[in-house]
Amino acid sequence: MDQTEVIEALKNKDAYDEEVEKIEILQTHISYVFLTGKYAYKVKKAVNLGFLDYTTLEKRKFFCEEEVRINSLLSEDMYIGVVPINKKGDKIKIRGEGKTVEYAVKMLEMPQESIMTNLLIKNRVNDKHIKEIAKIIHKFHEKTRSDKEVKEYGRTKYILANWVQNFDQTKEFKKFLGEDKYFYIKDKVMEFIEKNKEFFEKRRKNCRVKECHGDLHSGNIFITDKIYIFDAIEFNKAFSCSDVANEVAFLAMDLDFHGRKDLSELFINEYIKLSGDSEIYKLLDFYKCYRAYVRAKVNCFKLADMHVPDHERKEAKELAKKYFDLAHEYAKFI
Repeated sequence: MDQTEVIEALKNKDAYDEEVEKIEILQTHISYVFLTGKYAYKVKKAVNLGFLDYTTLEKRKFFCEEEVRINSLLSEDMYIGVVPINKKGDKIKIRGEGKTVEYAVKMLEMPQESIMTNLLIKNRVNDKHIKEIAKIIHKFHEKTRSDKEVKEYGRTKYILANWVQNFDQTKEFKKFLGEDKYFYIKDKVMEFIEKNKEFFEKRRKNCRVKECHGDLHSGNIFITDKIYIFDAIEFNKAFSCSDVANEVAFLAMDLDFHGRKDLSELFINEYIKLSGDSEIYKLLDFYKCYRAYVRAKVNCFKLADMHVPDHERKEAKELAKKYFDLAHEYAKFI
């Protein structure tokens, strides 16, 4: 069945199994999110992007269930569950009659102005918030998987492969960084990996490689009367399974980027105090560099996409330069 029919149906209030105040649609490259006033429904797009495959109904159901499983460990009362979308005759309805034609992740709707990125801009994120986030992430890491399959992703070959892919995919964008800086980062990174093979292996064997959130930045955190961390990666283990230092470094880098090095240092120190994992300090600049470089790369991809509007391309160009410069700064301390 054409997924467009489901998307069109969900624009109507009678497609829902509860009273709907309004319908607002948010869209990313991999999903549609329908905001109804009290709840949010996420429908995964039927796409194969190489790093994810949502092309069949069975796969979308599985990854909806995976999304609820992993995110419930962080924000249990935000994630309600997976709901079927059914069709009988011409009528398509959530939990309706007839054949199941799609699935959605049902969540509580949160106010968009409470996204942490927006609050950082308004200087409304404080030490108490950061300490609570560190506490939530530490508890999450204590509960998440660190079995044989997960720990495989802590091997040096995977760490190296991620960096090689980064450098290969950004060759044509060196002008935003400068060729000297591009090769400086590359040399520093490769030298660090080579010198620390045994250290990476020690971290792996000591269960410091976990099934992590995988995308821990301020755009995936709501701060309301409590803190909700959401949108953990469920679609690719190579993205979500990593050293916890990589996870900590991501949010720390994001806070640095927003000019809040004070909050970045507080988050790092608070997490290490809770976990007792002081070895993280040795890996922070390495993984901060990685996360900043990936953010630069993602913005470069937007520049290469002719479907992206001009104003977004201009913003992406500026962000790519800023993230490349930040990655270069971290590389100096690797």
